[in-house]
Amino acid sequence: MPVFGGRAVLKSLSLPRWVRLKPWELLVGLIALVVAVPILVILSKVFVNTGNTWQHLATTVLPAYLLNSLWLMLGVGIGVVVIGVSTAWLVTNCQFWGVRWWQWLLLTPLAAPAYVLAYTYTEFFAFEGPIQTWLRELTGWGYGDYWFPNIRSLGGAIALLTLVLYPYVFLLARVAFLEQATCSLEASRSLGCGPWRSFWTVALPLARPAIAAGTSLALMETLNDFGTVQYFGVDTFTVGIYRTWFGMGDPVAAAQLASVLVVIVFALLLLEKWSRGKARYYRRGSDRPIPYGLKGWRAALAWLVCALPVFFGLLLPGGLLLYLAISYQQLQLSREFLEHASHSLILATLSALLAVGIALLLAYGRRLLPTVWVRWGTQMAAMGYAIPGTVIAVGILMPLGGLDNVINDVTEHLWGVEVGLILSGTITALIYAYLVRFLAVSLGSVEASLVKIRPSLDEVARTLGRSPWNILRTIHLPLMVPGLFTAALMVFVDVMKELPATLVIRPFNFDTLAIQVYRFASDERLPEAALSALALVIVGLIPVLWLGRQTRWTD
Repeated sequence: MPVFGGRAVLKSLSLPRWVRLKPWELLVGLIALVVAVPILVILSKVFVNTGNTWQHLATTVLPAYLLNSLWLMLGVGIGVVVIGVSTAWLVTNCQFWGVRWWQWLLLTPLAAPAYVLAYTYTEFFAFEGPIQTWLRELTGWGYGDYWFPNIRSLGGAIALLTLVLYPYVFLLARVAFLEQATCSLEASRSLGCGPWRSFWTVALPLARPAIAAGTSLALMETLNDFGTVQYFGVDTFTVGIYRTWFGMGDPVAAAQLASVLVVIVFALLLLEKWSRGKARYYRRGSDRPIPYGLKGWRAALAWLVCALPVFFGLLLPGGLLLYLAISYQQLQLSREFLEHASHSLILATLSALLAVGIALLLAYGRRLLPTVWVRWGTQMAAMGYAIPGTVIAVGILMPLGGLDNVINDVTEHLWGVEVGLILSGTITALIYAYLVRFLAVSLGSVEASLVKIRPSLDEVARTLGRSPWNILRTIHLPLMVPGLFTAALMVFVDVMKELPATLVIRPFNFDTLAIQVYRFASDERLPEAALSALALVIVGLIPVLWLGRQTRWTD
């Protein structure tokens, strides 16, 4: 009868898969778990009994939240597709005066937060604003003698969100149109198709994946918006979550509302993926088609189509903010402004550095070990961008608040001292929310930079005895500096403009520029918010101009 040695017995044991994971797999899994905690917390509250609160919400306001959110997504979706695709086609496949300028100017409305446009246009179109004042002086009408559209409505929210979100579709559609080879469009022309028919039958179907991706990004931002819809009185899920948490004092009911929103978000992602089915789109050739020359009224119309989104999306609101800041002597940097600006800079800088560092670990881990575990972990870590900020805030405050209570109970039992809030309602919790929300932004840029480095460099370095960490430090990092800078810049600006999560989680007496704009505008004191709003727009222009510079190779 054979006798097995200790080593043979250990070898024969079947260890669980997670015990045999490599360090990189464990690291990626840990990061993915930390990022997923807020979403898991939200989903865990779905079937918790909240007494009469949920029944009250379901029978009173929930249908309005659902209907307004759906109408908002439908309106914004149609708007961004119409503006983004039409302008992308014009600047890519048509030749008219100023086309090179419009190629990057059409990106600039992305710099202005939607809530800044909401506050600015409300001041501009209000009864005492310049438009209606000029109209009354011109006609002699008084109050009640005429009808004027109300900007603070669902239609107004759709219009303003469309103006700031169409660049997502424009950018991706333009790249798709640029990648379409000459042979495809020239073949349609040889068959007698004019520019309009070639666009509908050839160019548009080939660009469909890019258009769908850009529209999905715009709809994610639409669901995340809080400042615009709250100021306009449009009851959506983000407004409902905030009201339920702070107005009704019921975090569990707020979490259940948030879970409904999470389901809508994932349904949107699955619908977009299902709509593509098994279709595949391939690029053949590399030459760009000869652009259509536009002259006369056609050139003027093309110029107008490109000018209107830029004018109403950036130039007009930016000019109004500058006028208000100058008129009310707000250009002097007050102590309060500098304090709020420093808070924003601290949060944005720390979040950008941490997001780039974590994204680098995830992307490099996926390069070293492209296993199923690592791929799924990386995708899970990147899903936070699809979740609205209010949902993330609720999902973070609930576990951190419970942990703070446990810590207080322990310290009070042992030493008779309550240490207070250590995690929830602190900068730590706020940066955690930013990382969950914007990690995908940095991860995309870091992976795009890392994939450009040939694997042969890694193989040569390994034959010379270099460790993975040494390869990352001495070879990859120097080559990835532009990509890392872009990733940090994108996260920095997103954090500067972020409102819903900051509004819910921020510590007491720790306001940012976004909070200052929201607070003044809510009190109908827009002139006092003008300088802070203008600063956010100027900061937002930095990555837009950088992005425009990076895409100049496509001209």
